[in-house]
Amino acid sequence: MSIRHGLLALLERGPRYGSQLRTEFESRTGSTWPLNVGQVYTTLNRLERDGLVVQDDEDDQGHALYAITGDGRTELRNWFETPVDRSSPPRDELAIKLAMAVGAPGVDIRAVIQSQRHHTVKAMQDYTRLKAQALADVPANRDEVAWLLVLEQLIFQAEAEARWLDHCESRLVRLAEAAATEPEPEPRAPSRGPARAPAHAPARLGRPRGRA
Repeated sequence: MSIRHGLLALLERGPRYGSQLRTEFESRTGSTWPLNVGQVYTTLNRLERDGLVVQDDEDDQGHALYAITGDGRTELRNWFETPVDRSSPPRDELAIKLAMAVGAPGVDIRAVIQSQRHHTVKAMQDYTRLKAQALADVPANRDEVAWLLVLEQLIFQAEAEARWLDHCESRLVRLAEAAATEPEPEPRAPSRGPARAPAHAPARLGRPRGRA
């Protein structure tokens, strides 16, 4: 997730200070990806270094305000217009865990899958309840609409993960059944040792030599 671009999007609405940006970011995403103030100011410092934001005076309480620059708006527009790159997907802990569990001694991979499925389904149910609560009233502002979009993405992601876990378990069952029905290899005949050349065969083969 690009925190820097998220902050630029908030700054496009007007100058803001660090803790204000953190509050608005978490409100827009339903606190799905919580930030700390130090992380926000570290990102702001990098944006300022890159010429994408500038410090824009202070508010009445003495908070340093940050404003987006023209280059920052260009950067933000490019971010919105460019598809998210999927050629280098982020590391997924669950996929790595199952990949390492295959063949690991003492690990029941089906038990790992079943435990994760229980957790994933419960998370999906929790997200669905939150969605029902969000839809009980028509979303009143952009933050509520944004949170609803994030929430629905979490539901779809959990559904896809549950289906993938079902697929993993089915594949393991099929592989186990195939291994169980595979015929035992026939025993090989005992070796009689290296073959010997007939007694009448010449000890060395090659062109006959001429007489001296």
